[in-house]
Amino acid sequence: MTGTQDAKQIKIFDTTLRDGEQSPGASMTLEEKLRIAEMLEDMGVDVIEAGFPIASNGDFESVREVAKIIDKSIICGLARSGLKDIDRAWEALTHAKRPRIHTFISTSPVHMKHKLQMSPEEVLEAVVESVTHARNLCGDVEWSAEDATRTEWDFLCKCVDAAIRCGA
Repeated sequence: MTGTQDAKQIKIFDTTLRDGEQSPGASMTLEEKLRIAEMLEDMGVDVIEAGFPIASNGDFESVREVAKIIDKSIICGLARSGLKDIDRAWEALTHAKRPRIHTFISTSPVHMKHKLQMSPEEVLEAVVESVTHARNLCGDVEWSAEDATRTEWDFLCKCVDAAIRCGA
């Protein structure tokens, strides 16, 4: 955040269109997603995370179509730290008036070892590469640490600092 005005403003970041479908039996049609996106914008939601474009063709289409119809809210596409994920998110967001790429990677020791099979140094490099790549595509980039609550504090700070330095 920059300036004192931003520090006093609350931003609403809604994940209904992405997270909502992870509940059993809660899948939505494209038409339902478009209607929900319009309602979220009408309610003044600042950021709508419309989906995870690389997850499926349906998710890609949903993000792309939401991006086309929303004027005021930021439309966000989620992407893992891989460059193909980020490229796919950007492809879905290109029609958005206010696009954002949200990239993430696991930072906890257990996830780095068992899920990613990466060292802390490799994860830190992935943060730098992913945020830099996303920023070269899109002026608005968000970065998140997956499993941050189990991440060693010093390492988490290094990752956050790297993400900020690279444009998140």
